[in-house]
Amino acid sequence: MMQRVVVIEDEKDIVDLLSYTLRREGFDVRSAGRGQEGLELLQRGPAALALIDIMLPDLDGLEVCRRLREDKSLRNLPIIFLTAKGEEVDRILGLEIGADDYVVKPFSPRELIARIKAVLRRREREDEGPPVIETRDLRMDTRTQEVIVRGQPIELSTLEFKLLHFLASHPRRIFARENLLDEVWGRDRFVTPRTVDVHIRRLREKIEIQPEKPRYLQTVRGSGYRFTPLPLEESELEA
Repeated sequence: MMQRVVVIEDEKDIVDLLSYTLRREGFDVRSAGRGQEGLELLQRGPAALALIDIMLPDLDGLEVCRRLREDKSLRNLPIIFLTAKGEEVDRILGLEIGADDYVVKPFSPRELIARIKAVLRRREREDEGPPVIETRDLRMDTRTQEVIVRGQPIELSTLEFKLLHFLASHPRRIFARENLLDEVWGRDRFVTPRTVDVHIRRLREKIEIQPEKPRYLQTVRGSGYRFTPLPLEESELEA
């Protein structure tokens, strides 16, 4: 069965180019010229990925992405932004609200196809893991992106969830910052290793009892970060 890609883009020439390129690669393509129309199209039927232009005539692409991430049935849908904006702040904002990648116009069809396949491969690797990760007083559900810490729900951004889930899926394994950028942010990243430090700090503030003395998200000096499941006796003492 062909994988469906939904294109939300208001420039007809770009829609035609994308449709031709994607169909040649074996994808089923559906398109919408407005943000609300694109949302309704995605809600009507399953898709493997959405290509969303940021500058749309009604709902902009960022708002479309926000609404998709709030929809329980669509929050895990892979999203790639298409836009003429090239400023780093726009790229980072796009990733922060839940996009999987970001392609600046003009782009080569070959590059875009490579990005799409890379995003789909990353999502397949995520889906191969257990839908629920539970370690003592922390529980993550990939189907709903819900995180429960010591019995309380914790709000995480999409990137924070991806980072925590990746580390928790590989307990005790040490990952360098560059490895985490590749696995969580994607290969065409425009963020620095410092970005990983910022997100780790935010996660510690949300899940650790003492963020300055982390037990889950540990720093391995000179190497990177690792997720260490909380020992039973510590969990019981803190209950």
